[in-house]
Amino acid sequence: MPRVLNVLFLLIIAASALALLWLGGRLALLGGSPWYLLSGLVMLATAALIWRRKPLSITLYWTFLGANLIWALWEAGLDYWALAPRLAMPVCMGLYMLTPAYRRHVGVDRPLPGARILWPGLATLIAGGIALAFWVDSSPAGTSTAWGPSPARPADGDWIAYGNDRGGSRFSPLEQITPSNVGNLKPAWTFHAGKLADGKVRTSFQANPIKVGSRLYLCAANNDVIALDPETGRTLWRHSPKTDLTGVYGAVCRGVTYYSVPEARGLCAERIYTATLDARLIALDAATGRPCPSFGRGGQVDLTSGFGKVEKGYYFVTSPPALVRGKLVLGGWVIDGQKTGEPPGVMRAFDAVTGDFVWAFDIGRPNRHGLPPEGQTFTRGSPNSWAPMSSDEALGLIYVPTGNATPDYFGGHRTANDDRFSSAVVALDAESGAVRWSFQTTHHDLWDYDVASQPTLVDLPGGIKGLLQPTKRGEIFFLDRVTGNPILPVAERAVPQGGVKGERLANTQPYSIAMPSFGGPRPTEQRMWGLTPIDQAMCRIRFKEARFDGDMTPLSTEHPTITWPGYLGGIDWGGVAVDPERGLMIVNNNQVANYNYLIPRTAADRRGIKPMTASHMSDVGGPAAQMGVPYAAQIAPFLSPIAIPCQQPPYGRISAVDLKTGKMVWSKIFGTSRDSGPLALPTFVPIPMGVPNIGGSVATASGLTFIGATQEHAFRAYETATGRLLWKTRLPAGGNASPTTYWSQESGRQFVVIAAGGHGAMLSGSSDELIAYALPKP
Repeated sequence: MPRVLNVLFLLIIAASALALLWLGGRLALLGGSPWYLLSGLVMLATAALIWRRKPLSITLYWTFLGANLIWALWEAGLDYWALAPRLAMPVCMGLYMLTPAYRRHVGVDRPLPGARILWPGLATLIAGGIALAFWVDSSPAGTSTAWGPSPARPADGDWIAYGNDRGGSRFSPLEQITPSNVGNLKPAWTFHAGKLADGKVRTSFQANPIKVGSRLYLCAANNDVIALDPETGRTLWRHSPKTDLTGVYGAVCRGVTYYSVPEARGLCAERIYTATLDARLIALDAATGRPCPSFGRGGQVDLTSGFGKVEKGYYFVTSPPALVRGKLVLGGWVIDGQKTGEPPGVMRAFDAVTGDFVWAFDIGRPNRHGLPPEGQTFTRGSPNSWAPMSSDEALGLIYVPTGNATPDYFGGHRTANDDRFSSAVVALDAESGAVRWSFQTTHHDLWDYDVASQPTLVDLPGGIKGLLQPTKRGEIFFLDRVTGNPILPVAERAVPQGGVKGERLANTQPYSIAMPSFGGPRPTEQRMWGLTPIDQAMCRIRFKEARFDGDMTPLSTEHPTITWPGYLGGIDWGGVAVDPERGLMIVNNNQVANYNYLIPRTAADRRGIKPMTASHMSDVGGPAAQMGVPYAAQIAPFLSPIAIPCQQPPYGRISAVDLKTGKMVWSKIFGTSRDSGPLALPTFVPIPMGVPNIGGSVATASGLTFIGATQEHAFRAYETATGRLLWKTRLPAGGNASPTTYWSQESGRQFVVIAAGGHGAMLSGSSDELIAYALPKP
């Protein structure tokens, strides 16, 4: 057996030497660090000495390990994640050379000094490190039996809209669950939304349930609308709109909308609305789930009216309609990057009682708010709005986060109106659809930085009405929601130039200079990562081969471009939560780049890159045809050959920002490696490293922030003021949704619920479970 181990060790060190010689040489020629080439030379010499069974192999290799430690500390400092790929594999090889089996192999018979304590000491160190990992991410919450107070008003126990209020604050005034007793939370009930029988469409259960009175309302991924008993999770009614999922590659419904019709009685006096994946707006009686016969035609409105031809899978709605002054306002999701002239991105308002069309905001004709004349359509290929909107009833404004004119990664064909209103937050008059103001978060967006987060409305002392707009760029803009003017300063800064032929670039981009940026640390060669020096060298080569001049570096056909942050963000559709009592904004963000490039049309044609069809739909990454412009695009996360990000961890954080000063109050690594790892396989070891996350949080008046969101299958509660982790529980899949908290009058308890559905692109598993947590009944 020792002979076999020594032969295997020789093969490993020889293969590592050859790999590092090849990769290190390439990296050195690209102007990168020569250390990997030197490491390969030393390993090759060591392998030769091992082959000849020379004791000098130990001396040479351990001398190299000492030099390698000095280099690693010089280049990476004391960051343990930065040191791991530089030290772990080489040290493990060196430790094997100290074993009796290897020492006898090279003719060293004398005992190793300190051998009696070396191996027990290493075993203790490893066990202690694993235990420390578990401890760091454990939940040191108190388990007090004292409960916080009941809500002062019945309405305080409801969750009436996506994000709780029409302004998406994600804040609840409930206080029964406190930092002192949150450790006592237990599952109260579980509801299964159901999975699609045929399994042909990937579903993602991301609903943010609403709670009004004695019912909890939500939608399943296939647009089934469900009413539950909030105390027990028992189904009260379920309505299936029989959604046609042809061409839909990912079935998602993030929420429903509630409306109480003024002075109405009987059927449909209270209503639940949903917008579907086959582009219908549906009104249901809140008490029974029956369609409202007076709404549209038999309870539904066709959302493709005025669109012209709509190919299957090219247009659908994933966010709940916004409600303002008796009107339902919604946009829609238009498939990314396929071609010019895709379905219109128009935003429309419909009467909440009758379903009648009220107005449109068509970016191609922003001053005309009616239906298109006979024989015409709304402007095709115009910027859309797929994220949740917010509204201010008193001001009569609807706040619309916008996307791009299609396709995403080339804009030479875009109009002046496209460039004015894309990747922006636009305030529209609720009565007319007229633009009151518009603030653009990315000029002439060529990076898929559409605004994915709901605008969050917050009131400040002195009567200032604020709006927080998070972005995929990681910039958060704090605006006056009456005027659109910045509350905290915004500066225009020069950005990299040098686009492809036919493109035009913005010379500057807006930066929220008084707020922290949530894009993550700037990528550098030194910050490229891997599990070993070999895959780290591969990532360093990929970095040196790409163009990266900072954020907003334009894409090229000549070499890849590192887009930082990538299309996941920054901050995606989970948005932010605001605790108005503490003046804090809670932000969960991603720190993962993309590795993108453009493909000339002739080369794209040779590769057979064509627009997607109903029979062949996929996620927003990969090759994007961009038919109608001179270039296709190849879009992908910046990953190593073993499918881990090339950037150094952490990949996700959760933080709190003081809204009065714009300063960071605390920031924590968010998520562990428990459910992720090389080749997309789970490690089962919960090492705190910060993982990609998508989904939102909820803050409560008692001082707690609840959040799932991570790639890890976990649900957590943090102390809002300090960021201290107080409670954590396992989920059947990632909680890639936004939680809801509400009060149940039946038992006098506060509940917290989350859809633990996972997310296909996040590789966070799949489930159809909605899980409710509460303090045990006394």
